[in-house]
Amino acid sequence: MAERIGADRAHVSAMERGVQNVTLLTLWHTAQAVGVKPADLLAEIDSTEES
Repeated sequence: MAERIGADRAHVSAMERGVQNVTLLTLWHTAQAVGVKPADLLAEIDSTEES
């Protein structure tokens, strides 16, 4: 993922763990890398929904 968004692996790890703030640009690049809308990355997951 880090390579796909042009970030350091440690930065991506920190973002995943919630200890690193994410800039809008990083959010945009991450969404592009995984093929979703940036808003989809920010949406809360309903624990009652089934995957």
